[in-house]
Amino acid sequence: MARANDWASKVMALINGGNPTAAIAQIKVAPSVKDLKALQTIMTLSKMKGRYPNVDAAISDNLDLLAAPRLHRSP
Repeated sequence: MARANDWASKVMALINGGNPTAAIAQIKVAPSVKDLKALQTIMTLSKMKGRYPNVDAAISDNLDLLAAPRLHRSP
């Protein structure tokens, strides 16, 4: 069963509401790479990319962190 997750739209609501600090906090605990890419796509389509450089940097940094292979696993 597929999960209904509208995380990206909730983070966009924070950005549109003028609260980029809260959006960055949510981006740092993003559930998956897929969700971050969805947020990045929404920001590009809504022409918000570049308006908040800190948010753009947080998205790209966390995409790199989540996409990197894990160095170790817990037992």
